[in-house]
Amino acid sequence: MPAENASVAGNLDDDDYPAYTMGRAADVLGTAPAFLRAVGEAGLVTPLRSEGGHRRYSRRQLRIAARARELVDQGTPVEAACRIVLLEDQLDDALRLNRETCRRLEEHGADT
Repeated sequence: MPAENASVAGNLDDDDYPAYTMGRAADVLGTAPAFLRAVGEAGLVTPLRSEGGHRRYSRRQLRIAARARELVDQGTPVEAACRIVLLEDQLDDALRLNRETCRRLEEHGADT
């Protein structure tokens, strides 16, 4: 494999690599590009821009947008769905941090 292709191939497993154009991302989500623009305007995902200014999305961003789409499909307005997804993400982070802190405290207690 040529050296210039090696770095691209290494990105295939990277969830944050912006591999999807807006059209392809919309196809994957089964939605219109307008939905992706709306979740971007709401601050849920911020796609990278190609040198030509085109939006590019990562798999992680598509998973986040897919969760918002589930809520929209259930009747939630787009902006509210984006806020819910952001809050769910914050809650997941807080719960993970709490588990890690409890684990450290238990380890520290076992050491004394």
